[in-house]
Amino acid sequence: MLKIGVLGAGHLGKIHLKLAHQSEKLDLIGFYDPNPENAKKLSAELGYRAFGTIEELIENSDIVDIVTPTLSHYECAKLAIEAGKHIFLEKPIANSVAEAEEIISLAKKHNVKGQVGHVERFNPAFIAVKDLIENPMFIETHRLAEFNPRGTDVPVVLDLMIHDIDAILSVVKSKVKEVHSSGVAVISDSPDIANARLVFENGCVANITSSRISLKNMRKSRFFQRDAYISVDYLEKSCEVVKMKDAPEVPGEWDMILQNAEGVKKQIYFDNPDVKTNNAILDELESFAEAIENDTETLVTLEDGTNALRIAYQIIEAFSK
Repeated sequence: MLKIGVLGAGHLGKIHLKLAHQSEKLDLIGFYDPNPENAKKLSAELGYRAFGTIEELIENSDIVDIVTPTLSHYECAKLAIEAGKHIFLEKPIANSVAEAEEIISLAKKHNVKGQVGHVERFNPAFIAVKDLIENPMFIETHRLAEFNPRGTDVPVVLDLMIHDIDAILSVVKSKVKEVHSSGVAVISDSPDIANARLVFENGCVANITSSRISLKNMRKSRFFQRDAYISVDYLEKSCEVVKMKDAPEVPGEWDMILQNAEGVKKQIYFDNPDVKTNNAILDELESFAEAIENDTETLVTLEDGTNALRIAYQIIEAFSK
């Protein structure tokens, strides 16, 4: 089993600690947190070993799980990579695209693997339909959250929207050629509500909306492609697939048939796949361990995380245009 150490024991760090401890594919060695009181309390309550320094934790790990504030991602990753350790980085990968690109360069130089925590890739609803999403031409996403002071120190694009940016980039096999956006700062210094329109070279258009001051939570994406409509509810972990095919000559009593102005008839039918229950964070951590053990590419690469961050910053820059 690969030894994993967690850097950062905040809200998400505690979740990573719990799941790594439960994992049958990972050996949790402990954590480091710069707040000695928090580290001592957590160690006493849950029994995890609290390391005295970052360097000590890195030295004893095979995988360094970086769940620290984004501002420190680069420095933590650099220390781990230069020590020859594999890194799992929570999203966003880094505080800037330049830092992210340097992380990629360092990982290649020291021959270590890296994965970015874009957890929606492991959401069972997205997994159930991903292979059915073929050449989508219009995508619409809504990621709305009730207000929570935690996370308002960064733009909503980096906090919430980046999840959908990554998911969209993973299914649209084309480069982004245009970025349009608007954002409104309601309670923070940076936008709390944002909308972005991505235009891809192949003609696909993605309309992305995120808010962190909504009255209810919502995480939905809809993918429209020729002869199919696919809906993913990340929050409810459900999906819907509506397809069209040529109508039979003699439709059944319950068949849903549409006829256009030219007289062409199409049959509408549902093709909803099974959604298997899972723990997405545990799965992403264990998939990383499997990639290391089998020497295969990680499911969310450092390049993936960098591409999502690059588009996120293009969206932020477009606010002022």
